[in-house]
Amino acid sequence: MKSIVRCLFVLTAFGISHRTAVRAELPPEIRVVTYNIHHGEGTDGKLDLKRIAAIINAEKPDLVGLNEVDQGCRRSQGTDEPAELARLTGMTHIFEKNIDHDGGQYGNAILSRLPIVRHENHKLPSDYKGEQRGALEVEVGDGDDSLLFVCTHLDYRPDDHERMESIKTIEDLAAKRAGKPMILVGDLNATPDSRVMKTFAKTWSRSNSEPAFTFPSAKPDKQIDYIQFRPADEWEVVETRVLDEPVASDHRGMMAVLRRKNAKQTTAD
Repeated sequence: MKSIVRCLFVLTAFGISHRTAVRAELPPEIRVVTYNIHHGEGTDGKLDLKRIAAIINAEKPDLVGLNEVDQGCRRSQGTDEPAELARLTGMTHIFEKNIDHDGGQYGNAILSRLPIVRHENHKLPSDYKGEQRGALEVEVGDGDDSLLFVCTHLDYRPDDHERMESIKTIEDLAAKRAGKPMILVGDLNATPDSRVMKTFAKTWSRSNSEPAFTFPSAKPDKQIDYIQFRPADEWEVVETRVLDEPVASDHRGMMAVLRRKNAKQTTAD
């Protein structure tokens, strides 16, 4: 009971709707979605968050990492996109801006059906020519039975220097959280054979071993969006696939079901 009360307190403190139902305990299997939503604008030029929400809802995820999310921007009609997507999916949300943009804010967001007990936005290295990037971290669960979920969006330029520097920041974060299972999702703007992904592979495992093309959405021919996890021996990939939606964004989303090998066993009331 105390843990449930504490979760409700934290959710209220973060400004998350207390009306949204969350699971009090972590399930053995975690359903994850990563999606660069292009501020809700599809390849047909239509701004349609209901379409994005329907795609998410179809997967029944526990955790969702979203890239390119607007809050109060003119191009998205001033909509608080994280809050609206939370309403449409019945999930809680955390949003952190990385830049001010078009009269509002722009960054990453996380939707969760699991109790969020802590969150933090980590600024990634950025040179004067690049866009400020961030890694949005949440801790879900309670006490010993918790995990870390991080959503990031790395620099897109051909020179991978900034992406490589961002990996160092993410690795420093992971080292500080040693002992906690972690999931890292997002648009990494790097293909599987790149130096960036080979560096990630030293300490992270990917949900897919076979090609999983996510970009461009109409006729995807490369993977730049990923679901990764660590430590490898604490997770098992049950299922993973690219979402079959070519219009809602310029990226296709990706989902995975990850089983926690050391999950606490719970009994029904």
